[in-house]
Amino acid sequence: MKTSDLFIKALENEGVEYIFGVPGEENLDFLESLRQSKSIKLVLTRHEQGAAFMAATYGRLTGRPGVCLSTLGPGATNFVTGAAYAQLGAMPLIMISGQKPIYHSKQGRFQILDVVGMMHPITKLSRQIAHGNNVTSLVREAMRIAATERPGAVYLELPEDVAAMEADQTHLFNRSTRKYATADDSVLDEAAAKIKAAKMPLVCIGAGANRKDARGAIRDFLKKTGLYSLSTQMGAGVVDGRNERFLGVAALSDKDYVHCAIDRSDLIIIIGHDVIEKPPFFMEHGGKEVIHLNYSPAEVDPVYFPQLEVVGSISTSVERLAERIGHFESPDCEFFERVRTDAWAHIHEKDETASFPVIPQRFVADVRRAMPSNGIVTLDNGIYKVWFARNYPVHESNTLLLDNALATMGAGLPSGMGAKIVNPDVPVLAICGDGGFMMNSQEMETAVRLGLDITVLVLRDNAYGMIKWKQAGMGFQNWGLDYGNPDFVKYAESYGAYGVRVEKTEDFLPILQDCLSRKGVNLIELPVDYSENERVLIQELEKKTCLL
Repeated sequence: MKTSDLFIKALENEGVEYIFGVPGEENLDFLESLRQSKSIKLVLTRHEQGAAFMAATYGRLTGRPGVCLSTLGPGATNFVTGAAYAQLGAMPLIMISGQKPIYHSKQGRFQILDVVGMMHPITKLSRQIAHGNNVTSLVREAMRIAATERPGAVYLELPEDVAAMEADQTHLFNRSTRKYATADDSVLDEAAAKIKAAKMPLVCIGAGANRKDARGAIRDFLKKTGLYSLSTQMGAGVVDGRNERFLGVAALSDKDYVHCAIDRSDLIIIIGHDVIEKPPFFMEHGGKEVIHLNYSPAEVDPVYFPQLEVVGSISTSVERLAERIGHFESPDCEFFERVRTDAWAHIHEKDETASFPVIPQRFVADVRRAMPSNGIVTLDNGIYKVWFARNYPVHESNTLLLDNALATMGAGLPSGMGAKIVNPDVPVLAICGDGGFMMNSQEMETAVRLGLDITVLVLRDNAYGMIKWKQAGMGFQNWGLDYGNPDFVKYAESYGAYGVRVEKTEDFLPILQDCLSRKGVNLIELPVDYSENERVLIQELEKKTCLL
C-alpha cells in the first residue's frame, strides 16, 4: 500500500473528521489519498495560519486533536504561530507538512528548512516520517501525545518520496483508553481538613479545569460544598457566571473586585492551574495557603509554591473531596457577598449608555443580550478581550473562547469558523478588532465557500488600541499605532457575505440579532470608543469600597 494511502487510513482509524490546510506540490500524493477518503473532509483555507487556528479550536472544543496540512518551507513556517497557539493554550493539534525527497533529490536546498528542528521548542513532539512502515505507529503516537494532559501541538513531516513509496507494514493501531491516576486518600483527607479549618476558603478555576471530563464534576463539587469561586480567563464558563457564589473572572492581574476576595481569603483551592495564564494572585511566604488540584504536579516558581498538591484526575479528586467536606458555610461569607454585589453593580454601571461610538460596557452587554446561553463567542486579541472577560457572564463551558496564553492576534475569525464547524447548529459570533481581523480576513472567502452560518463583529477604532492604551498609561506620546481601514461593508460584500455598519448605538442590538438569525456569513462594523479604559480599568478600581 502506498504510504500516503496508509497515512489517511491511519487518520481515519483515529476518527479524524477534517483536515484544514493549504496543500502544495510535495503533498500531492497525500492529497490524492485524501480525495479518496470516505470519512475525512478537506477544508481548504487561504492561509496556513488560519488552518492551524481552525484545527486548534476543533481540538479545544472536542478534546480530539484537530489536523492541519501545509506544504514545505514557507507553508510549514506559517504553522509556527498556530503551533504556539495550541501549545501554550493546551489545545490538541496535529500539523502535517510535506518535504522534498530525502532519498533522491536534484533540487539542492531549494525551499528546504529544518522544520522538524524548528518545531521542537513549540510542540510536544516533532518527527519526520522516514519510511512508510513507520507511519501508522507515528500517527497513533502523535494523536496520543497531542491529547494527553497537558494537551498541545505535534508536528509530522512527510517527505514527497516517502509519501509515494510502498509500505508493507500496514497494521492499524487501536486507540487506547486513557485514564488518569487518582489522588491518594491521605492527601484528600489532608485537603479536606485544611478546607474545613479555613475561615474563608476560595476556589480558583484555571484553564486546566475547562476540559470535557472535569467540568461537570467541578460544578457538582461547588454545589455540594457551597464554596465560593472565581475563575481565570481561560477557566471562564466552568461555573455559570450567574451562579450566586461565583465572584467573577480575574481578567486583570490585580486590583479588580475578585482580588478583594483573594486578598481576604485564607485558603485558595486552585483547580486546573496553568502557569501559562497570568496568575490571579502572587503567593508570599507567610501568607495564605494554597491547595493545588490538577492532573499534574505544580510548577513551583517564586510566586507559586502550594503547600499541598492533590495530583490526579480532576473529576475524581473533586468528587472524593466533596464527600469529605460536605456542605461548608464560610464564617465570613458576608464579605464574599459584598464583593459579588459590588462587582455586579460595577459591571452593569453603563451597559445602557447610548453615546456613539459605542463604549465597551454597552457593546459587551448587547452581545450578552443577543447570544443564547449555548451561543459561542470567539475573541481575537485586544483590549476588548479584557472587557469581555470581566463583563460578559459566561453561562456554559467553552462558549467564550479567548486566548490568554499566546494571546495572538489574527485568531478570532478562524477560531469562530472552527467552532461553527464543530457546532453547526449553535450561533457563533467571531469578535475581532480591526487590526486582528485584517491579519486573517482572507478566511472570509473560506467561510462563504463552506456555507458557514457565522457572524463577524469588527470593532473599529482605527488603531492598535490595546498598545495605544498601554502607551498612554506609560506616559508616552501617541505615536506609531494609528492606521486606516477599508470599507468593511464593501469588503464583506466583495466575498459574497452580508455587511452592515452600525450608525447609532441603539441600532447595534437589533442588527446583531438580525445577523445571528441570518444564513450565511454576516459582518457587522461597529465603531467603538475606548476612552473608558483608563477611568474604569485603572482609576475606578483604585477606589473600590471592598478594599476599605
